[in-house]
Amino acid sequence: MFSNAKELLKYVSDKGIQMVDLRFVDLPGLWQHFSITSKEVDEGMFEEGVGFDGSSIRGFQAIEESDMLLIPDTTTAFEDPFTKHKTLNVICNVQDPITGEKYTRDPRHIAQKAENYLTSTGIGDTAYFGPEPEFFVLDDIRFDQSHNYGYYYIDSKEGFWNSGKEEEPNLGYKPRYKQGYFPVPPMDSLQDIRSEMVIELENVGVQVEVHHHEVGTAGQCEIDLRFDTLTSMGDKYLKYKYVVKNVGKRNGKTVTLMPKPIFQDNGSGMHVHQSIWKEGKNIFYGPGGYADLSETARYYIGGILKHTPALLGFCNPTTNSYRRLVPGYEAPINLIFSQRNRSAAVRIPAYSSSEKAKRIETRFPDPSCNGYLAFSALLMAGLDGIQNKISPPDPIDKDLYDLAPEDKAQVKSTPGSLEDVLDALEADHDFLLKGDVFTKDVIETWLDYKRSEEVDAIRLRPHPHEFALYYDI
Repeated sequence: MFSNAKELLKYVSDKGIQMVDLRFVDLPGLWQHFSITSKEVDEGMFEEGVGFDGSSIRGFQAIEESDMLLIPDTTTAFEDPFTKHKTLNVICNVQDPITGEKYTRDPRHIAQKAENYLTSTGIGDTAYFGPEPEFFVLDDIRFDQSHNYGYYYIDSKEGFWNSGKEEEPNLGYKPRYKQGYFPVPPMDSLQDIRSEMVIELENVGVQVEVHHHEVGTAGQCEIDLRFDTLTSMGDKYLKYKYVVKNVGKRNGKTVTLMPKPIFQDNGSGMHVHQSIWKEGKNIFYGPGGYADLSETARYYIGGILKHTPALLGFCNPTTNSYRRLVPGYEAPINLIFSQRNRSAAVRIPAYSSSEKAKRIETRFPDPSCNGYLAFSALLMAGLDGIQNKISPPDPIDKDLYDLAPEDKAQVKSTPGSLEDVLDALEADHDFLLKGDVFTKDVIETWLDYKRSEEVDAIRLRPHPHEFALYYDI
């Protein structure tokens, strides 16, 4: 928004901004922040930074080396549409106060390094990413866990389980299970809320292409972002989550980006469109090839498919992610690519054959990921495919669920648990270390955190359905 600190400070003065909110992201991918009164903001802050306690942030520093600095990026500033007092939000990079170096575990810094690495390879100078996050808009959520109980309870006025509920009156417009795709109002009760989300996104600088109701009952929605460069899209994805959650709250709703909150219905994915450009040309475009893909694009796909098990560690980083990646729910579990098959891990959109629109769509990521890390990992896998000329398997345009058993046996599938993909990431991450984009320390910290805080935490707790299965044995 501003090219330098002087412009930002003038805006603060002219617009009567009362608070400047400094934002950065923790390793798992949640925005963190603190606010400074506008009277305390000066030009020095943008060069010298503002201190904070890094030991209290997930995936950051140990207690004995906790001091860290935030360096605000003036180009990212935007007015907050949800605060009572006029607030200007600014996204920051994290810096080590002793060495003066950018912090290796700062996800935004990793994204910036990935973009620099692309340029250094000579393959391209710009990588574009266009995610399509899905989410649920709910009316009530309760969950708790203790030594002697554990439960969750989800409710939505749209939920088909409420079709017989006495609502005084129950008007009956509730999407059937797995039939929520594209109905008009009144069946789609969230049109106005989604439009409000889109308007607020555009107000904070996030360009949107389309919004609609998704397949699931109980308020599953999708708002697609127009493509942008890698780091900028990482910034926009955090704005996206902030906006959809707060617009939901403003309307008495709660929004979740959990991949699979509802049993036996579709989960929420985040298809990610990608292309690489060089000197204003889309190097993924190859007229006459399969789906008009260039050989470079096929190698990029080959790299992604080869490294998918490891990529899932960043693109599908929760235990809940693997409730979604199962057959029968349009889940992209098959490690193949196809022009139109939506159960393929990589799809080539057929909406347009123009050079500018040619791209690939990676379908396995989900919205629980840290966008900076997921987009960077996808780029690094694709570049590894180009550098090593990794050819993908031949494309399959048939219904994969109807393949003959001997043909289906040749199609590899995604791993079935977070534990499995973390093992895959541990065994296969050299491609991420190129150009010092990801570091050994980042990989090890990620693996340790996910295994101890998530995999073990779930593994140690009885599941409610186990009582239905085993209580009477």
